Amino acid sequence: MGLLDGLLGNASENDAQELQQELTQILATGERIEKAYAIIRDQIIFTNKRLMMVDKQGVTGKKREILSVPYRSIERFSMETTGHFDLDAELKIWIRGQAEPISKTFRDDRSIHDICRALAEYAL
Repeated sequence: MGLLDGLLGNASENDAQELQQELTQILATGERIEKAYAIIRDQIIFTNKRLMMVDKQGVTGKKREILSVPYRSIERFSMETTGHFDLDAELKIWIRGQAEPISKTFRDDRSIHDICRALAEYAL
């Protein structure tokens, strides 16, 4: 169901070991990927040291922008769940030094709850 969830805009959990191998060039010594979620083509990755947000770009998705945020820089985060007429859930993360929050949209509540729980574990 992970591929279908991803296509619909739902977050699905990725294999942390597979991503560890894929991102080994940019991980610090001793850094390990602990949780990872895919949203369509993008990813939210929790390591033992930082939050990484991967934005795949272009037709093939080969080009990627990777935002790296140390947990100590996360000031706050909020979650807006779906409603009867508003079917999108939204996650906002405020980073120290930035006026506007990082915002991600989800198609269901289940996945946004999982990611908020992970944020609470790592950033608080």
